[in-house]
Amino acid sequence: MDDSNATQPESNDKLLQVKGLKKFFPIQKGFLKRTVGHVRAVDDVTFDLHEGETLGLVGESGCGKTTTARCVLRAYDVTEGEILFHTGDDRTVDIASLSGGELRSLRREMQMIFQDPFSSLNPRMTLFDIVGEPLFVHGMKSSGSRADRVAELMRLVGLRPEYMRRFPHAFSGGERQRIGIARALALNPRLVVADEPVSALDVSVQAQVINLLMDLQEELSLTYLFVAHDLSVVKQIADRVVVMYVGKIVEVAETEELYANPKHPYTAALLSAAPIPDPRARQSSRTVLSGEVANPANPPSGCYFHPRCPFATDVCREVTPALEEVAPGHSVSCHRAKELELVGIGEMASPQTTD
Repeated sequence: MDDSNATQPESNDKLLQVKGLKKFFPIQKGFLKRTVGHVRAVDDVTFDLHEGETLGLVGESGCGKTTTARCVLRAYDVTEGEILFHTGDDRTVDIASLSGGELRSLRREMQMIFQDPFSSLNPRMTLFDIVGEPLFVHGMKSSGSRADRVAELMRLVGLRPEYMRRFPHAFSGGERQRIGIARALALNPRLVVADEPVSALDVSVQAQVINLLMDLQEELSLTYLFVAHDLSVVKQIADRVVVMYVGKIVEVAETEELYANPKHPYTAALLSAAPIPDPRARQSSRTVLSGEVANPANPPSGCYFHPRCPFATDVCREVTPALEEVAPGHSVSCHRAKELELVGIGEMASPQTTD
């Protein structure tokens, strides 16, 4: 890679720093395909990801979380912003500005686990070909060496090495996702982006895959950017959580703090919709938001959430709130964050007492 794209890291434990990230998709109309507007899929997103941690990225469908994850891996070219990655040779490079050749050499350190474990696997390729393809692309031409590495990876994810000559249709959904995990780990990456890796699986299988990911993280010193909409899954695996709404970050905090003490009305509404897996727990009434999710092609003025917020005031409608720290490690984008008292999952889960 060209050293001109390298800068000094701001902190040795920050593996990834996303600064002012924007991704706009053009809206084209007419015979000449003229651009008449843009969909603001990711709109000025900033966050850090520390080595060895799991950062959960949550929000409703269409909030921009998957687009953010794909921008981090440069599956999408970014419209604006920096994506600083601390490489294994102790440099920090801006992924957003790298050329194709420079990105290719960086792919070893960044890999992705996809949402659908079947459509992400080529049905005409055996497990040996699927898991071994990254090895071949990055220089391991010996079939015997690849077979040894694929066998090692299959054992690592809980599959039998002798299955490597079978095709994806011979496996269950959970087993296919394990194959996808093995492929992502083939090159010993430092950062793994998991795009809703358990949402397509049965509930009974989800816990197994989540436990596998947690075990692999501890064993291989992995760092996860974990995209999900299931708050119960995120609570189990994430160290910190980023909440997004219409392309913007509305709240960031450590997992326990966010779930017990949300500061943004949107976060509180999401938490109120999460079922509590305890028959003795007191389930408070769900917060039902009025109106529709804002249109990212024509977002409202001020706070994007104000048309649906029960606490909105004039300043919310006119001034865009900044993401500010309201407590150590807890940042929120809300004008009224310091005065609102919102209900978290910790309070909702308190068991009822009887006389």
